[in-house]
Amino acid sequence: MRIVFLGPQGSGKGTQAKIISEILNVPHISTGDLLREVEGELRKQVDEYMLKGQLVPVEIVVQVLKQRIEKPDCKKGFILDGFPRSLEQAQELEKEIEIDKYFEIFISDEEAIKRLSGRRTCSKCGAIYNVNSDAKPLVDGKCDKCGEGLFQREDDKEEAIKKRLEIYHNETEPTIEKYDVIRVNGKQGIESVSHDILDKFDS
Repeated sequence: MRIVFLGPQGSGKGTQAKIISEILNVPHISTGDLLREVEGELRKQVDEYMLKGQLVPVEIVVQVLKQRIEKPDCKKGFILDGFPRSLEQAQELEKEIEIDKYFEIFISDEEAIKRLSGRRTCSKCGAIYNVNSDAKPLVDGKCDKCGEGLFQREDDKEEAIKKRLEIYHNETEPTIEKYDVIRVNGKQGIESVSHDILDKFDS
């Protein structure tokens, strides 16, 4: 089973990809991690762009993916997390790799902003909390683990989140409209979302 998980920032698609990959016993593949870990000739091609802070062309990303899914652990399938992010990427992907199911974990923009703007990171150990959920620190502004102060990353501020969501709506949603995407309500608790995804497999 070759699966793609899509969804706006804060939807929990990465969390669900990890959970479902463990249940199905297939690899959870993040293209960001792949590009950092790629070796051989493709490493040189990727570095030409990444070291300059440029986006790696989709053709190279797909070739890196092809190299990864040829490994034995992908024989039963895999889950792609957050790729393709645009219609162009989806079309390039399907030229080389057949995808069985596309899932979209959807939440409203308001929910995405609430979740992401509540994130706080420890300045020392990197632990992550959320002041808008059950994951808030025991002492406001202090890390439970090491006691250091917490801060809000620039890309977790409301204006930055709105810009990222705008990109998602403009670039990724046309992909969702083109393909037979299975929608799952991401506003539920983590276990409920996982249950709904697994139910879709059964149906």
